[in-house]
Amino acid sequence: MSTGINFNKRLGFIKTSITIKTQNSLDPDAQAFITAAAITNPTQQAAINTLVVDLKGYNIWSKMLVIYPFVGGTALSNSKNLKNISLGTLSYTTGVNHGTLGIQGNTVSYADTGLKSTTIGFTQNNAASGIYLQSWTLGQTMPYGHFGNLTMYRTGNVVYPMINNALNTSTGVPILNGLLQTSRDNALNFIFKDKNNAPVTLTSGSSALNSTLNLYVCFGNNYNGVNDWISFNYYALALTATELTNMNTAVQTFQTTLGRQV
Repeated sequence: MSTGINFNKRLGFIKTSITIKTQNSLDPDAQAFITAAAITNPTQQAAINTLVVDLKGYNIWSKMLVIYPFVGGTALSNSKNLKNISLGTLSYTTGVNHGTLGIQGNTVSYADTGLKSTTIGFTQNNAASGIYLQSWTLGQTMPYGHFGNLTMYRTGNVVYPMINNALNTSTGVPILNGLLQTSRDNALNFIFKDKNNAPVTLTSGSSALNSTLNLYVCFGNNYNGVNDWISFNYYALALTATELTNMNTAVQTFQTTLGRQV
């Protein structure tokens, strides 16, 4: 806040006028998203602002490439990329639903990012991604990305996370809701983290980025989709184990403010 005081002498007395300028309390990146997504609800605005501030405080924001917070409950609000409102705006096929929990497909419908592994901003050995699911009820399905090297594949109660690697390493039986994350910073292995447990390292060599398949939400391009509510999705440069934990904390705070945490 800045205050200017102007003194004017008139008819033997001093007239004092005070000009007060107020500043916007929202982070500029949060404000840009709120405007583009037409979000007017104060609680939702506060949740977005806190999320951005938290990610910057954890020094994660600079690594983020695409963030879909799925807040606002409309096709417009759910289409916007929080990190860059001019990049990766989602388009939808028939059958995608929008609500307070986020975005929902029907196993065949999807939201298309218009982006590919080769255009999103990361490289073969410098990449991370995450998906926040309210539940994951069906086996043999993929909630985002594309089949082959950038998604998570569930069969029964086993999840095969893929971050620029083939379908050859499973996590056993992780938590099948909340924020599931993967990160790779080398050619030999990558990290997986569910919402409750410490990050674990899985051995799987990296493979070349896919230059043909667009990245989807609600559906693993070229394979199959889910009919569960998705409340968050992101792509980023590689995150450390600590950063994955901090990311989970920031996202869970965001979901708790919105009353949709699991």
